[in-house]
Amino acid sequence: MSVFADEHEALRESARRFVLAELRPHAREWERARWFPDEVFGRCAEHGFLGLKYPEEYGGQGGDYVHEAVFAEELAHCGSGGLAAGIGAHVNIATPPIFKFGTADQKERYLRPAIAAEKIAALAITEPDAGSDVAGIKTHARRVDGGWVLNGSKMFITNGVRAHFWVTAAKTTGEGGHHGLSFFIVDRQDGVKPSKIEKMGWHAGDTALIALDDVFVPDENLLGGENQGFYLIMANFQWERLVMALGAVGAMQVAYDKTVEFAKQRNAFGRPLTGFQTLRHKLADVATTVHTSRVVTYDALERFVRTEGDAVKEVTMAKLATQRACFDVMDTCLQIHGGAGYMEEYEIERMARDARLGPIGGGTDEIMREILAKVLAL
Repeated sequence: MSVFADEHEALRESARRFVLAELRPHAREWERARWFPDEVFGRCAEHGFLGLKYPEEYGGQGGDYVHEAVFAEELAHCGSGGLAAGIGAHVNIATPPIFKFGTADQKERYLRPAIAAEKIAALAITEPDAGSDVAGIKTHARRVDGGWVLNGSKMFITNGVRAHFWVTAAKTTGEGGHHGLSFFIVDRQDGVKPSKIEKMGWHAGDTALIALDDVFVPDENLLGGENQGFYLIMANFQWERLVMALGAVGAMQVAYDKTVEFAKQRNAFGRPLTGFQTLRHKLADVATTVHTSRVVTYDALERFVRTEGDAVKEVTMAKLATQRACFDVMDTCLQIHGGAGYMEEYEIERMARDARLGPIGGGTDEIMREILAKVLAL
């Protein structure tokens, strides 16, 4: 039985109409501007896309992870990896810890306005010297009267410049490590100094280096228990990686469809490109990759939902299987486009650049293999 019911397919049609009508027409403009307007979040909120999996009591749609999965996959049609990442980071990376671990007061102050697009959220974990090794986080929080003072830096933070608040990991013991991290909801203030980073891809996206200089955080903004931050980090990794797999599946399908259309219309030596066996076989291989990636990802999604988030093996496999495959698919599609594929006009060059982050972000391919090695008791 498919994990998707009729209501999910209806949502898919609605989401695709929204993406094609309101996001995709602006993709090239926003890519060239290396920014997309904050109003995009507002339009998403008006259609209910920022709270699909959150309860109605906080302004959400009362759906579940499957509803969110549909939107994550459909965002691939927007034409900009950075745009999709910005929206996705807000709904799938930064706000889930508040929903899962926040107090009722924190949910009212941060989750509700995030769902309404009144506040934009970012998750700040990665640092210049601490990526997958979260135990190596150096940003530290010092207790003061009424709260904490944070000092340190964060790197590669999606929505880091535009955010109204950052869900931030910091050391709360001298040694830090797995048992000495805590999470704080950090409001925009003078001591938070983001700097936009220029990247190979995701040009429309806002990615930042953030300096934290004597940033005060009140006691009521400690998220979860003191020194329990490592568990908060681990709690959302599966969903983040599953969303990346879904996004890759969606992007591969878009690239395949565009390339088939191009190959049928482009003539060489008196016939369309699909008239050449070599190119037909390449497209057949791409179609097979897209299908197998979707099957693996949907299986992981079904297990994730059924086990209430305990599907480490399958989710890790889905993330590992789809990210490099997505980049390879983009490279093949670009090659079929020939010289046109190297030009901005045909979009494939942008899709290839955007896809290259997949095997790095959310845990590298190497980390995924190490996790699998442990799960498989190798």
